[in-house]
Amino acid sequence: MSHELARSAGVAEPTAAETTFVWFLRVISAYSLMFGALYWVRLIGFYDAPLWRFDLMPVYWQVAATILAVFYPFAAIGLWMLVSWGPVIWAICAMTEIVMYVGFPDLFGSRMAVIVSHAFVALVYLAFRLVIFLQKRQSERQG
Repeated sequence: MSHELARSAGVAEPTAAETTFVWFLRVISAYSLMFGALYWVRLIGFYDAPLWRFDLMPVYWQVAATILAVFYPFAAIGLWMLVSWGPVIWAICAMTEIVMYVGFPDLFGSRMAVIVSHAFVALVYLAFRLVIFLQKRQSERQG
């Protein structure tokens, strides 16, 4: 029924790229929620390890962990809801972690897997946006 209403109103069906992009954002949303939960675990001291409790962390870890524990869940919500600020908040989180692990490896350590995964997600995101843009431009020229 909704497909018939959409066609009668002149609304185009989503392309395969748009549908896949939605699922991509939802998967990244789930990962962002997981990362946020992991930072919260670190802040509240649920995991028993050195420096895995807020009051035992150095100040630089307190600041970074607090910011990421708040921002990652917000990014997850925005990505899941497909709103424009979701990818922006995710990019802030990704850039924060990249700066932490690339710019200050003596303080935060080196986590190359995190850096590579953020770069990969950003490139896939940009590729999806480019493909969707080109498809829309082509359909407008034909329409």
